[in-house]
Amino acid sequence: MPPTCHLERVHRSMRHLGIVPFLCGVLTVLLVPSSRLAAVAAQEEPEPIPAGLAPPPGPYAPGMDVLHYDLELALVEAERFLALARVRVRLTDPLPDELTFDLSGLAVTQVRVDGRDAPFRLDEGRLLVSLPRDADSGQELDVSVSYGGVPDDGLILRENVHGAPSAFADNWPNRARFWFPSVDHPSDKATVTFTVHAPSAWTVIANGRQVGEPMPTAEDALGDPSGKRTWRWQTDVPIPSYTMVVGAADLEVREVGLGACGDAPASPREDGCVVVSYWVFPEDVERARPSFRRAVEMTDFFTEVVGPFPYEKLAHVQSATRFGGMENSSAIFYSEQAIAEGRDIEGTVSHEIAHQWFGDSATEADWSHLWLSEGFATYFGNFFFERADGIASMRRRMAEDRAEYLRSGSAARPVIATGETDLFELLNENNYEKGGWVLHMLRDLVGDDAFFEGVRTYYARHANDTALTADLQAAMEEVSGEELGWFFEQWLHHPGHPVLRTAWQGDTGEVELTIEQVQPGDWPTFHFPLTVELTHRDGSTRRERIEVTERRQTFRLAASGPVARVAVDPDESLLKELLP
Repeated sequence: MPPTCHLERVHRSMRHLGIVPFLCGVLTVLLVPSSRLAAVAAQEEPEPIPAGLAPPPGPYAPGMDVLHYDLELALVEAERFLALARVRVRLTDPLPDELTFDLSGLAVTQVRVDGRDAPFRLDEGRLLVSLPRDADSGQELDVSVSYGGVPDDGLILRENVHGAPSAFADNWPNRARFWFPSVDHPSDKATVTFTVHAPSAWTVIANGRQVGEPMPTAEDALGDPSGKRTWRWQTDVPIPSYTMVVGAADLEVREVGLGACGDAPASPREDGCVVVSYWVFPEDVERARPSFRRAVEMTDFFTEVVGPFPYEKLAHVQSATRFGGMENSSAIFYSEQAIAEGRDIEGTVSHEIAHQWFGDSATEADWSHLWLSEGFATYFGNFFFERADGIASMRRRMAEDRAEYLRSGSAARPVIATGETDLFELLNENNYEKGGWVLHMLRDLVGDDAFFEGVRTYYARHANDTALTADLQAAMEEVSGEELGWFFEQWLHHPGHPVLRTAWQGDTGEVELTIEQVQPGDWPTFHFPLTVELTHRDGSTRRERIEVTERRQTFRLAASGPVARVAVDPDESLLKELLP
């Protein structure tokens, strides 16, 4: 999601999106009995749970690991949709009493396990399925769920910004449960296949690679499918459920170019490149072009700096989304309004592309470590502009992020907020702007060589997997040779930042500099390196690096002549407030 995503902050407290009725059918499911429609319509849909509820502490869905989702979907009778999900699950120790899937507000008509009907029940946003009697650890099960109803969230079925029908999934943080049965938590990653049958005038986008060309939809049990085409998309690497999406509408596709050539192991192309493209409503093709003009350059840059591009393609999609941008793996969704209005969203594009590595591929194992996703995307999204446009551009963006954080109410709580019960509240300036600044300060502390080697090491170890902050710390300590526990502890596990009052005196030969930390008493006394620059009256300068460790310290700095000015942190490398 974008670094200064005002839409997501405005809507942070929302629990459900209103579903605007459609005037025409969107998706059709094949190979389902005609009685399915009547069965779903006859069932009372359970009350949905609120979106964004944080799970209780501890392992999520213990005893089971989803390997693959195979999803077919249908929208019937205006906004009502019908679906068939086939989920491949591996059992782990200790065995669960039941298979537990997240599924909210939808009616389930049948569950089968390995081809046999299985008892099931719905309970407060969960689908609980009985295990076979002979179930054992390590065993893989095929669970088939027939279900449907009116989605309360997650699958957005409405007219787009131009009044045309569209269908877009929007899952973050745990809203996949509103349209398919899942282990809806970032700790459980899986591959996914989508089969979508849409009006022939429409284009369908989803994660992964397209399997074959769109084909005319065959006769099915739901009625005459004439005028529809079947699309199939598939991922070859595991992704978190919150990035599993489909989008269907009248879309124009434009190819920007080929990226990550020779360094994209999931690419289906013989040349090893990924196609970088944008998919927008026909009215907005030209308005979108400037925002995506450097998307290939960004992709190549992050591939060079971080590691191989993790996915099969990189599509940028104008869509219905709660957020200004959503980093869905290989199919990034952007605000339809922003693109339709011709806004320059290049900063958001860089942020969302950085997410393909951080958040999508190396995924936070627990929501409280969201900064590993948003802080990294914020910082590396900015870092592209340092390389492309110069250090002044990077410093301006970092200054804007600092100002955003300082005027927020987020400073009073730590970045890693383990007690948060509303996941939308994690979309705050701590995980975005402060998280980016933590990386900026870490870079300043260990130096460029160790910092970027540490990032590459961390990413290589956790690509297509999950990680916690301790994993990043371990990689950085290994590469830098420094003990960094104090750094991660003060900046991530405690609130605030240094609030500094400085004073200096002296002239020729020596300057006495006093630094006081005057932040609130419940904030830590920060330990940080600090660059001080002396400007002499003849215009010459001298810099010295000092270590600040106490609430009040005095430093004696050598001067080569009369001093006119003393500047603290001249390169703006420290997240701080500097009082006059």
